[in-house]
Parts: sequence; structure tokens; C-alpha cells
Amino acid sequence: MKKRLLFFALLWLPFITSAQLIEDAWVYFTDKEDVATKIANPLTILTQKTIDRKNKHSVTIDARDVPVNETYISQIKGATGITVYAKSKWFNAIHVRGTETDIDNLETTFSFIDHIEFADKSLNTTRISISNKKAKDKFSVENTRVVFNYGNTQNQVEMIKADDLHLADYTGEGVTVAVIDAGFPNVNTMGAFQRLRNNGDLLGGYDFVNRTTDVYASTVSDHGTKVLSTMAGYVENQYVGTAPDASYYLFLTEDGLDENPVEESYWVEAAERADSLGVDIVNTSLGYKDFPSYPRYDYTYADMDGNTAFITRGANIAFEKGLLLVNSAGNAGNNGVNAPADAAGVFAIAAVDANENYVSFSSKGSAIQPTHKPDVAARGGLAYVINSGNIIVQNNGTSFSSPIMAGGLACLIQALPNLTNAEIMQLVRESGSIYNTPNYEIGYGIPDLQQALGTVLNEGIILETEFKIFPNPVKNLLFINFPENVNSADVKVFDVLGKLVIDTTIYINNRSLNLSSLSRGMYIAKLQGDNKKANTFKLLKK
Repeated sequence: MKKRLLFFALLWLPFITSAQLIEDAWVYFTDKEDVATKIANPLTILTQKTIDRKNKHSVTIDARDVPVNETYISQIKGATGITVYAKSKWFNAIHVRGTETDIDNLETTFSFIDHIEFADKSLNTTRISISNKKAKDKFSVENTRVVFNYGNTQNQVEMIKADDLHLADYTGEGVTVAVIDAGFPNVNTMGAFQRLRNNGDLLGGYDFVNRTTDVYASTVSDHGTKVLSTMAGYVENQYVGTAPDASYYLFLTEDGLDENPVEESYWVEAAERADSLGVDIVNTSLGYKDFPSYPRYDYTYADMDGNTAFITRGANIAFEKGLLLVNSAGNAGNNGVNAPADAAGVFAIAAVDANENYVSFSSKGSAIQPTHKPDVAARGGLAYVINSGNIIVQNNGTSFSSPIMAGGLACLIQALPNLTNAEIMQLVRESGSIYNTPNYEIGYGIPDLQQALGTVLNEGIILETEFKIFPNPVKNLLFINFPENVNSADVKVFDVLGKLVIDTTIYINNRSLNLSSLSRGMYIAKLQGDNKKANTFKLLKK
């Protein structure tokens, strides 16, 4: 009812603005303030934990880490008919709302504006509006409480072998997770998180929708509370999350009363905040494609290409910054994955039931995505969660398979702290139950995190002394792990006839190679580092 009331309230707005619709848009700025000085003194813009993480994984601190010029924002706020809702340092942009005329006037008024991108793609000269298809509520499957049950999480923890990591004393200790979600009522008071609070692992957060540090105040949805419980919940003899000793920041970016592209901007802000706080993993049990009240803002199936949606582009930057991004694939079944799960740098999680069978609501990937989606799967069919009433219940949704996996990855990162986000992702893919025959339902299958750990510790794979490439077979984007003390590499790719088809140089701060121009088949890739050491690989292009 609240969503419907808000919809009717918005309907009369065009009539008080000379029959013009209220539009959402991103305004991009031309520059930032004192960029060189701030990069030279990174503690003025980042925490020491963030700097240490970036240094450990050779992630460059660059202009994207410098905050947006607040003077520019203040001037935009003073413009006629404009409201500023969010800002992004990575994009050097702000999210605004106003009439098309008022937004267009910004570009002629302020010289520091580089360009403007409307959420209604028909208003952009290079975009075409599509799809008036109405979407289901992204939580429609999940919000139905199936049954009260005071069982435990044994099946969903054991399925990915997170319990074996726990037995080895890898429980997420020292790893920081940001949960970006829709609402966290009672997390600060309920018994299921008492252990988390007592250990000082509930680090607070921020509500980007209501612009308050009281992240627990919003009671529109307890979706975030349930999501957090799968990782951090603890009820003695009844319930244990997959990462009970990790530390958590909680960020609210989802407006439970409406569905609007501004939520994408809130998410990017939250990811930037997570990066600046030194977070290791971001779990997002949200996805965007259709906006029921604003069909002109909808993305098409083809837009889920890993590069189009604003939130997806933000996720790609977050991955470059070193964050391990774990995202639910979505609850759309055959209608495909949503943004940002389509991004190459996002670890997209499908859902299976207690018997490890694919569940029909779990979003399927397709050839549109630049890398195989989904990546892997965990339990999302009748998963055990704890609601804001401190009651253990069972719910359906990839919203829960994602944090179950994210918690397991926190334990793996604790065990393997020197691996990059890309290395962790590939290691887990390779442990998948159907790694050699992936499909669009559960990706590379259900991973075995104990096997992933053993691959590194017991089989003696030395990630620091030689190049590694993945995924292989590859569809479009090939990722390359650099050996220690190597900053650049010459890459040569030959076809089966010995013809040189790619000859380029890549650098440690951009360790990917786009192979979309190659035809399907077998190739030979030779990588030679600036230390003159080389590795040669057989490469299969799908």
C-alpha cells in the first residue's frame, strides 16, 4: 500500500512543473580539487587499512579515490529546480532530480560540468529507450515466510565446506565485510547478534537513503537483517552463520517504498565508503533491471552486458580497487541476471536447494555477459535466516545464497590473506562441482572451500612466482595474475597456425585482456614480464 500511495503522490508532480516529468540524471564533473596533493598524502582521503590492502594487492591509488569537489556540489544544489541525492568520487559525478529543462540548464550554467546522463535513456543522444515491462518486487519470493523452524544451518554451511574452514579456526576473524542492503532493524538489540556486538565486530554503518548514521531506524524492510544473519548470526546450538567472527559494516541503499535509479547511485556511494574504510568483501543481495513506477528507466535484457548499467560500471571500478564483490544473481529465473551481477568483477551467486538442485527462481546467465554467469551456487532454497523478531525461519531467494557464500569467502580470505580478489574468485570457481562443464543455472557449480584452501596450501601452487590466467576457457575478458615484483608484461597470442593475432603490453594496475575479437578455438598465449621471465599457456576461446 505504501508503494502505491507514493506512486500516486508522484503522479501529480508533472502538473506542477509545466507538464514536464521529473527526471533522474547523473551529472559528471570535469575535474577534482588538489588531486596530486591528495594522492601524495593518501591518509587525507583513505584509512590506513585501505592503504595497506591496496599496497598488498598492488592496487593503485589514483584520482578516483579523491573526493568530489564539494564546492561544485553546493553550486548545483543552489540551481533552480534541482535536488542532489547522491555523489560518487569514482565517477566524479552526482545524482540529481529535476525536470529535463532544469537539468539541461545545468550544463549551460556551470562550466565544470563535463556531461549529463539521463536515467531515461531516450533523453540521451546515444541511448535508445526500451522495455515497458513491469517487474516483480525483487523480494517477492523472499518475503514469504515459508515456515517457522528452530533448526540450524548445518546443511547450508556444510554444502560449501565452510564448516571445514571453521574447524581449522578460519571463522572470518580479521576480515571486514560490508553488507549493502535494504534495512537492518533490531540488529543492534536482538539476541542473534549479541555475540557479534560483544566481540566489537558490529562496526556501524550508514543509511544512504535517509542520510543518517542510524542504520537500524528504518523498519520498512528487515531484508538486511536476514541477509546479515546468514553470515554473522549466532544462536547457541541452533544457528551459526558462515563467518561468525568477521567484522561488519551495514549500509542501507535500498528504498523500500520505491524503485528508482537513485538506488544505483546510493550503492556506488556505499561501495566507495566501503573501499575507503578498508573493507575486504562487499555482499549485495540487490539487483536492478526494471523500475515498475518508471518504465522509461528500465534496462533491457541486452543491457545486462557487464558494462551498461550505472551500478555495474561502479562495480567494475570497485573490483579494480581491490574489493571482493559478492552479489545475488537474482530471482528472475529465465529473465536473466540483474545489475550489478552482470559485471565481470562481481562474483554472482545462484541458488540451489538443500539437495543441491537448481531452484527455478534463481536467475540464469547468458552469452550476453562478458564472463560466465552465474559464477557459483549456494543454498537459497528454503535457506535458514533470522528475522528482525529474532526468530529462525526459512526463506527462498538468491539474496541468501549470496551472503552464505560471502561469509565462506571471508573465512577463505582469513586463511589466504595475500591473494587478490581475482585470485580468490578463480580459486573458488575451480573448486566448483561442475567446473569443467559450467552451465547458466549454477555456473561452475557448488564450490568446496576446503578444497580451494588445500589447492594453495597442500598442492604447493605458487601464485607469487609465475603468471596465471583465468578463466580458461575464456569468453571475452581474460584476467592475468602477475608474479611478485613484476609490473608489466608483453602479451603475445598466436593461433594454431602460428600467426600472431595479439601483441600488446599490460600493466599490473589493469590486469585484463579483452579477447572478444578472437574467433572460437585454441590459441597459445605467451606472457613475458619486465623481469624477462615468461610463461606460455594453451588458451581456449569459447
